[in-house]
Amino acid sequence: MFALFPAAVAASALVASASGRTMSNLQQRLMAIDDAKHSLNISSCPGYTVTSVKDAASGFVAQLALAGETCNAFGKDYASLTLEVTYESKTRLHVNIYDTVDSQFRVPDSVVARPAPPTKSFTDTAELVFNYTAAPDAFAFWITRRDNPEGVPLFDTRIASLPKTPIPPVRDTDNSTALDGFQLVFEDQYLQLTSALPYDANIYGLGEVLASSGYRRAVTGNGTIQALWARDIADPVDENVYGTHPIYMEHRLVDGKAQTHGVFLLSSAGGDILLMSPPDSNQSLIEYRMIGGVLDLYFLAGPSPVDVITQYSEIVGLPLWQPYWGFGLHLCRWGYSSVNETREQVVKMREANIPLEVMWNDIDMYQAYRDFTLDSVNFAPDEMRAFIKELHSNNQRYIPIVDAAIAKQIPNGTDSYPPYVAGKDAKVFLTNPDGSEYVGQVWPGYTVYPDWFAENAQSWWTEALRNWTSDVDFAGIWYDMNEVSSFCDGSCGSGIDISNTSVPFILPGEPGNLVADYPECYDATISGPSGNITVNGVATCNATKATASVLRRGIGAGNQTDIDINFPPYAIHNGFGPLYIHTVATNATHAPGYAELDVHSLYGHMGARATYNALKSINNGTRPFVISRSTFASSGKSTGHWLGDNFSKWEWMYHSIQGILQFQLFQIPFVGSDSCGFVGNTDEELCNRWMQLSAFAPFYRNHNIRGAIPQEPYRWDSVADATRKAIAIRYALLPYWYTLFANSSRYGTPAINALWYEYPTEQDSFGIDRQFLVGRDILVTPVLEPSATTVDGVFPGSTSGTTWRDWYTHRLVNTTGGSSITLEAPLSHINVHIRSGSVILLHAEPGYTIKETRDGPFALLVSLDANGTAHGTAYLDDGISDPPGPSVDLKFAALKGSLKITAADDGQGQRFDITSLLHTVTILGVAKTPGSVSANGKSIPRASWEFDAEINKLILTNLAIDLNKGISFAWH
Repeated sequence: MFALFPAAVAASALVASASGRTMSNLQQRLMAIDDAKHSLNISSCPGYTVTSVKDAASGFVAQLALAGETCNAFGKDYASLTLEVTYESKTRLHVNIYDTVDSQFRVPDSVVARPAPPTKSFTDTAELVFNYTAAPDAFAFWITRRDNPEGVPLFDTRIASLPKTPIPPVRDTDNSTALDGFQLVFEDQYLQLTSALPYDANIYGLGEVLASSGYRRAVTGNGTIQALWARDIADPVDENVYGTHPIYMEHRLVDGKAQTHGVFLLSSAGGDILLMSPPDSNQSLIEYRMIGGVLDLYFLAGPSPVDVITQYSEIVGLPLWQPYWGFGLHLCRWGYSSVNETREQVVKMREANIPLEVMWNDIDMYQAYRDFTLDSVNFAPDEMRAFIKELHSNNQRYIPIVDAAIAKQIPNGTDSYPPYVAGKDAKVFLTNPDGSEYVGQVWPGYTVYPDWFAENAQSWWTEALRNWTSDVDFAGIWYDMNEVSSFCDGSCGSGIDISNTSVPFILPGEPGNLVADYPECYDATISGPSGNITVNGVATCNATKATASVLRRGIGAGNQTDIDINFPPYAIHNGFGPLYIHTVATNATHAPGYAELDVHSLYGHMGARATYNALKSINNGTRPFVISRSTFASSGKSTGHWLGDNFSKWEWMYHSIQGILQFQLFQIPFVGSDSCGFVGNTDEELCNRWMQLSAFAPFYRNHNIRGAIPQEPYRWDSVADATRKAIAIRYALLPYWYTLFANSSRYGTPAINALWYEYPTEQDSFGIDRQFLVGRDILVTPVLEPSATTVDGVFPGSTSGTTWRDWYTHRLVNTTGGSSITLEAPLSHINVHIRSGSVILLHAEPGYTIKETRDGPFALLVSLDANGTAHGTAYLDDGISDPPGPSVDLKFAALKGSLKITAADDGQGQRFDITSLLHTVTILGVAKTPGSVSANGKSIPRASWEFDAEINKLILTNLAIDLNKGISFAWH
């Protein structure tokens, strides 16, 4: 049966007409649009008035009534709404506006668990205050800080606070950006809520997206339109992609004081979020346009950005614990044709002495591209078992891919695919509205899709993965194609040939689809296909060729020629246009009767959670490791994320930084890009720089597309050199990395920070996303342009006394001429700097694998501030147990010529036994040569310490200190 019915299409396309976009006659016929029922314009919508208010335990409940005649802009107006205002904590305000009859879809608690109700009232003590207009005026509300009730509201829906309407299209080429009115609209197929913002507000978040404006979202000019609809597409710019995260932070300076707050809409509905500044207005605005659901809003008081991020974790949950080995280098490509070719990469990486922790395979490993199988010839089960055993013997691991779609067994009497049969018997697959099996198409041909709402879906998925372990002893799962993706537009229908297992396009690398693209300044027609920096002694980067350019809506983002960006046929700015393109139909049916239209963007999140739960069951007490492409609010409890199918372009290397920063806010901190790029050919210089950059991303993987030139880091000597150097730093910093992620899993703090998080009053830092901080103390300044031998970097905090030292030389950076410095950056060198006032525990002798590294000794790096103080922490446990077992928190404090190390247990009366000894302590910023150095009051022999007066560095060596015991060092 063809599952894409006109009614479902109409439900997914409401905003097109209502926001002023003209629809073709064909579209109106397909959508069954009845102009007599729909005004196609919200200017006549009357808004709502408050009819009653009743106090509740920590807030109140109000009833709202439609304030005039229905406008039915593109649906039916609800006559009655309920408003629930709850002060859930001192820093969190919950505002939920829903239809009183409660017929609109809400994200179930079983999918995203809400915080527990408050046990005491915060109505009079909360930092945020909900204000509203009472009858007879139209209902509007605004949020203020309790300590500044007359200040500019954090969120303000009052008509008087917004620009005067009607406003012609803010984007000349997009009629949907006309602003016809700002009253509250609540219809069964369209919800609109608008708030004033300060002009050109500092907005961060709203995703997932590669924004041309960078991490700080565009509010002026063309502004931002963030579509909310999970989508399988090779990373375009300024369009919706794999995940849906309707949360933002806004940062302000109020009388010189920094304040940050957050706003989260808990909704899985498709929609647009607009950030706009109407011409000739000194006011900006944010407007939510949703095609379903309710307005379930959370306001977070901050007041720092890290506060907002941790407060968000109280809603969506804390990130999962990562295994220590997960921070190693991962290697994959689509195109390893056999287990022998896969093994060859492991061998060559070791021959090149490039540490490799985890080897991966893409869909090449499957029999006929079917999940939970192995190609019986090229990836024979006995050979795979032997290969994975080899990896384990060398302290390495293996991860395979699992796609979201399940091949449909061919009913020819000979085909046998047990996962499909078991799923069919358990009734776990998505259906058409008439109850028949919904059929899509992915790599194995025609497919079905697990319905994660189905009662037996979890047990069936766990069994399939468990059965696969007999052949594939995986350490984790790469969960892909889960937006969910389909090569049919909507249902593939009932007249299909199930035996046809081909895909409807030519695979990359095959004749007719050769991979011919290269990075921006590399011209293969001149230099050939090698990708080398030089050919016959001539540089291959053509400086006259266009370098990285920002691709915007309407130009052809990501070189995708098959999408109509300028005029999508539906109102929400889904990059594909119709909501059923390249995914399942909007009326495909989930248990217990949910329509795909309402739950589409939950699919990847729920599948990742099912995978996590399966691994918890299978792993026997070790931590699940899951990497998912599609995510939603609270996915971080179950999975990490890679930034999808990026391009082998300098511009996409830059975009990876904003992606990493976004996902810290989204509470999915374990994130990274496909280093060197996935789509297209890379070249030597780009891969060199990218492998350096990614060594400072949480998730570190090299992966590329079938048919492109190979890009494993051993392929070019310069890339091998750059990778070895960067990994040496990464592995030295592993105790620091692991502590950052332990803190993420315990407290919700981000592992990667934008510079303004730490320096929130320095306005020049608000837009910086070409540098970033690992934790608080490591500043990374990568090269992001071709043919560069220097890079400009900002060194914040100079006015407040912060100093920075070079990681490699320990020399101070001279910032007397200003905070922006030009740094030397020869090929294979990435600039890394250490913040003053920090203490960082290091692995003293990075090894080939993480186990070898952990088995070695520790070192301690102390960078004193101008007052001679510094502090830091380190969390240590076995790095693998689930849930975490005994642990120890080390605390380091330097003050006035002394350094004290203390160890605290895990709060449960247990303490992890630290077997590695502390061998070296380096203290930067010691003013003059000490007369003596001691440990616990006992003098350290002069032969065991040295002082470099030129850079004020004191080094203590040959220590053999047991970190399980407290110790104090002193220098006089």
